[in-house]
Amino acid sequence: MPVLDSPPVRATLTSGRNRHYFLGAPFDHIGQDAAVKLVTDTDRATRFRYIVTPNVDHVVRLNGNRKLAPYYDEAWMSLCDSKPISTLSHAVSLGLPLVTGSDLTARLFKTVIKDGDLITLIAANAQIVRDMERAYPSIRFRSMIPPSGVLYHPSALQACVDFVAAEQARFAFIAIGSPQSEKIAHALSQRPDAHGIGLCIGASLEFLVGSKKRAPLWMRRVGMEWVHRLASDPKRLWRRYAFAVAPLAQLFVKELVTRARKHPS
Repeated sequence: MPVLDSPPVRATLTSGRNRHYFLGAPFDHIGQDAAVKLVTDTDRATRFRYIVTPNVDHVVRLNGNRKLAPYYDEAWMSLCDSKPISTLSHAVSLGLPLVTGSDLTARLFKTVIKDGDLITLIAANAQIVRDMERAYPSIRFRSMIPPSGVLYHPSALQACVDFVAAEQARFAFIAIGSPQSEKIAHALSQRPDAHGIGLCIGASLEFLVGSKKRAPLWMRRVGMEWVHRLASDPKRLWRRYAFAVAPLAQLFVKELVTRARKHPS
């Protein structure tokens, strides 16, 4: 039975006590150490739960299409993957910790994932899978590479869901971009036969194996990683970044107005 377009069901696995809505998106006030501990302490037999890592692109898209909201609302963890969003949150005394998908992925492979673990990959291309297998020869990888434009092919999306559910891996790294990754993860969370932890982590696998280079640490610390990424892939990213600035500013103004009405001086 298809599950991709099931009615939203309120998740019972969210880290609710730490969840805040900012710029129209849910964010958990959880740092990297706490997120890793939650992952480490999760029983392998637990029903499938997933982590999303919204950045500016996600937030702008989400506010333009509220049909995507359940994919984020019902995530087990929703971590801030954007220095600009984290910075803006400090301006309203929210102070969201910055936990990028790339940093979280690297930390899991370094400290949590063990030799012999079974990991499923939903990857953008075969090269990523080969690079992961070479970098981690002691890990058992099972992979699927969906067709380009998979978001608009329900049968292909459903095949990804069925594949991950059948493999029963400890972790599933869903690395085919947003919102298709989040849609797959959300569908898996509705399946009683799916187990493990899913991570919607964009290009994090490519950064992990070095096929894409991350910005130097100093650029990441001052919130300029986006400049490095834009310079590395201007043809693909310039439009995304250019057209996100104005909507983000509008969302922040709306946030300020809403907060002022709720807490008048």
